[in-house]
Amino acid sequence: MKQELMESAAVATVPNPASAMIEQESQRAIAEVQAAIILAKRFPRDIISATDRIMNACQRPALAESAIYTYAKGGTEITGPSIRLAEAMAQAWGNVQFGIRELEQRNGESTVEAFAWDVETNTRQVKVFQVKHMRFTKKGSYALEDPREIYEMTANQGARRLRSCILGIIPGDIVEQAVDECEKTMKAKADTGPDAIKKLVTAFESIGVNKEQIEKRIQRRIDTITAANVIGLRKIYNSLKDGMSTKSDWFDVEEDEQAPQTGVEAAKAALKKSGMPSAEDLFGKDEPK
Repeated sequence: MKQELMESAAVATVPNPASAMIEQESQRAIAEVQAAIILAKRFPRDIISATDRIMNACQRPALAESAIYTYAKGGTEITGPSIRLAEAMAQAWGNVQFGIRELEQRNGESTVEAFAWDVETNTRQVKVFQVKHMRFTKKGSYALEDPREIYEMTANQGARRLRSCILGIIPGDIVEQAVDECEKTMKAKADTGPDAIKKLVTAFESIGVNKEQIEKRIQRRIDTITAANVIGLRKIYNSLKDGMSTKSDWFDVEEDEQAPQTGVEAAKAALKKSGMPSAEDLFGKDEPK
């Protein structure tokens, strides 16, 4: 009897590897947070220096070109800082932790968290949201099964929330100064040379907008584009990349172009484009079974 009690006691004291790993990870996370707070208190930001760093970053043409988006609402165009500018401001502001993480994935949707935390002032913005693994088009919706498509959709939705979180912890007047500085940089560095035009057209072609649609938008041939046109098109491109608007908001896009097709619809579209008769052309809408 005594031996049985000793054996059961020994079994009860055997540590659970999974539980120990969770406890270790929890302790590591707590230590990281404590270290970040201590460092932020020991080395507080110099607001003037941090603002100067943001303004200097906005003077880089590569950042300025992707820093501002625009979208149409109620007949007017609204502009604002893109996720790229928000990230650059957070990095230059200092003592800021930000990011996106997937908390859970099940039942055809992901639960995602976007956060931005000013460690120095303990100002925190967190947004938890669900992303359904579905692609919605004008012709209906379909489930996403490719992990890459799921990741891209999650990252796209997360970036928009992350932008909002970062802008929620950085003073609004600093954000306005950064946007103004990016505008100045774009106006000063707007390139209308042949190479720059080719690069701009190629960028739009990668998201399904061709040269003819661009020319119709700006009401002039692409080789006579102005600096103002270039700046406007860059804002539209950033808006499309960030998911703030759709192609049909800015360009004459046919429904087939605007809505991605898969499966039977894609096959029918390919037959129609090739000039070959489809089953509906041969047998009518009630296809033979």
